[in-house]
Amino acid sequence: MIRPNYSLTKSSKEDPAASEAENFLPRAVIRPNSFTLLDGEWKFAHDGGQVGIAENWFLGHSYTDTAHWPGSVEAHITKSNPAGKSWQDTVTVWYEREFATPLREDPVRSGLQLTFGACGYETRVWLNGFPLKTIEDEEVHIGEYTSFSYELNDEILQPVNRLTVRVTSTMDADTPRGKQESSVYKRGGIWYQTYTGAVRSVWLESVERNRLRSRVGVVSVVEDNLVRFNLTTRIHDPGAYTVRLKVFDRAVNDEEPVAVDEYPLLLEAGQKQQRLVIEIPDAKTWSPESPRLYRLVAQLIDHTGYAAEIESYFGLRKIESRGGGIYLNNNKVYLDGILYQPGIASYEEIKSHMYAMKALGCNLVRIHIAGVDPRIYNLADKLGLLLWVEVPSPHRSSPKSRANHREELLRMLVLIATHPSVIIWSLYNEDWGVQDIAANPETRQYIMDMYHYMQIAYPQFLVVDNDGWQHISFEGRLKSDLFTVHLYTPEIQRWKEMLDDLVSGKLEGVAAFPLTVGDPFFFRKQVPLLVSEWGGFGFANYGGPDNGEERNERIRQFKAELRKRPIAGDVYTQATDIEDERNGIIESSSGELRVPAGLLKSNPI
Repeated sequence: MIRPNYSLTKSSKEDPAASEAENFLPRAVIRPNSFTLLDGEWKFAHDGGQVGIAENWFLGHSYTDTAHWPGSVEAHITKSNPAGKSWQDTVTVWYEREFATPLREDPVRSGLQLTFGACGYETRVWLNGFPLKTIEDEEVHIGEYTSFSYELNDEILQPVNRLTVRVTSTMDADTPRGKQESSVYKRGGIWYQTYTGAVRSVWLESVERNRLRSRVGVVSVVEDNLVRFNLTTRIHDPGAYTVRLKVFDRAVNDEEPVAVDEYPLLLEAGQKQQRLVIEIPDAKTWSPESPRLYRLVAQLIDHTGYAAEIESYFGLRKIESRGGGIYLNNNKVYLDGILYQPGIASYEEIKSHMYAMKALGCNLVRIHIAGVDPRIYNLADKLGLLLWVEVPSPHRSSPKSRANHREELLRMLVLIATHPSVIIWSLYNEDWGVQDIAANPETRQYIMDMYHYMQIAYPQFLVVDNDGWQHISFEGRLKSDLFTVHLYTPEIQRWKEMLDDLVSGKLEGVAAFPLTVGDPFFFRKQVPLLVSEWGGFGFANYGGPDNGEERNERIRQFKAELRKRPIAGDVYTQATDIEDERNGIIESSSGELRVPAGLLKSNPI
């Protein structure tokens, strides 16, 4: 199936999310080209004996089953063997399909690129029996939450091609996996079934040999109207190039650019990241109340004048923590948040959930240690929802888990740094994957190193070291931009006591664990306080009201107590039910509210 790329229609009066259903590709950057979506029925085999490599399945194999891509390994195995178990410790599966080589308008300047929206945890790919390497030169791609691409060599392309994919996943606790079960945490309660393998779309597209890659980082400084773009060039023919940036105001006039600039570059073969700065006169900022977006058209121009182009949307915004407050565009803001765990929800379901969270009065959604369809960030940009994102956590603390965590974080950052909606990143949550944080200086040092890296490389975000408790203090300095605490109780009197202890600076006996580890830390209102999880009414054996007006009133009471105190924001748990966690206030399938609209919107007290 060949479709024109999405979101190419310009309209100053476009409904915020009207075109989202047409976004077939899960990415933020747009190319003015066509693509072949390879989703659909694939041949499938479960390699239970791990014999596929030795038996050269990539050269030819008799497949007896089929599977729909995208989809999970678990569902595909169940379909092929309904009576058997899915898998326990390790699983390896193979997928294969054919595709015709698309015609290219300019085969001299362009080539074919194969992109997986997400697949894993370990993925190997062959084309017509030849092993492929990613653009990053990986023979085995590691990770299952972000996209990766292959440039297809004309020498191995045929009129009809055979694409073979091998995917391996394990229950290894060193692997970033969020709340999916592992060898440490088993399914049940707050731990979910695994959902791995061919989890996102795969597509083929024509791209220029010399081009800008589909990744754009944005750092804006609202005081001087400057926007810093981090662009990545991909060059096969070294030489002199020019990057031209054109910025359009989507809300006012999407025909004439509000800013244009050019930057001459001498580029070697390979890949290079380059920061470019442009001034946008009289720039308008992005906020939940006014989600003003600009359109960037970036062109890489060669010596003949040929321009390879990408397009993206961005917003100007600045987020800061100052003393006890959070400031968006230099205005103090209270974060009315909700915890969101999309699980295996479809994009259409996710979209309905996002509208429902907005209707609840939330200005912040905390996407809880999960890999999600990147279109959720585009949607939040348009709706005006602030996002708090988190690295899917490993389940064990070790040098290997920290290395895996770092690589996952870096992969996520390079693809999510475009979006003004994303304001907060968590490195870890509740010690998952850093269970020795209090006792192991190496664990704390790794977290501090990544916190410092984020401060320098990604100053557009606030960073939380270990959400919930056991924040790191080094020489009395907190290694987190926010002091976040998880407080759970169904009783209003106990709730008041916990909040009073928190704002008074008490560090022990407030949450499940001490609030800081390492060197002594003296709160003294140095950093904003966030109650980043609370509520949970309806969870099995938790206590408190399950539903109805009693629950609504309890939420109102708890919210009112939060606003009586110097707290910068809160995150209610949670948006929808997921597996055994039955405490959602939005219907998972329909997106309808189970509670009154506006229930989580607070008014200053």
